[in-house]
Amino acid sequence: MDEAADKQRLRAAARKIRADAQAADRDGLAADQVAARFIAAFSRGSRLGPDSDHAGLRPDAVVAGYWPLGSELDVRPLMIRLVAAGAALVLPVVRAAGQPLEFRRWQPGDPLQPGEYGVMQPLSTAPVAIPALLLVPLLAFDKDGWRLGYGAGYYDRTLAELRDRQGTEPPLAIGIAYAAQEMPALPHHAGDHKLDGVVTEQAARRFI
Repeated sequence: MDEAADKQRLRAAARKIRADAQAADRDGLAADQVAARFIAAFSRGSRLGPDSDHAGLRPDAVVAGYWPLGSELDVRPLMIRLVAAGAALVLPVVRAAGQPLEFRRWQPGDPLQPGEYGVMQPLSTAPVAIPALLLVPLLAFDKDGWRLGYGAGYYDRTLAELRDRQGTEPPLAIGIAYAAQEMPALPHHAGDHKLDGVVTEQAARRFI
């Protein structure tokens, strides 16, 4: 069995599913629905699920967003709402192949520049900060919180680094996706890191 080829086929299928979901969202409502569901689930004093011990983000929490590329679900409406609620935003920057991501401060209106893979990122002069929560783009997710990414491993390495930091609360990793991107089960291996939750246009969920 050619595992690499199988994963490539799975990624190709997931890309089509995501692109179809974006195309079906003709009025662009999914981004606002995700923003509303995220705020309801993660605002201070709220709980994500009846048995969750998560008591909501602090208003001044540092949240890592992302600048959407291709058919990735647009989190910009959510980032705007987070800033209005007092959160500090950072965006990911690829430092080098094989390295964890770096996160630089950004707020709406700040200039951006193209980085690796054409993703827009803050300028090199923007301060670096450590996020308490990461909004994570993905190709697919499953019911147990496993994520199918693009294959370069940036978010897995980043979560490994952040979750191993001593003396700090581990950050939450929340996938952002269309509901159609859920698959029954995804392959995973040593070095893969699960999501803590996922927010789609239909629901906000926490994985135990």
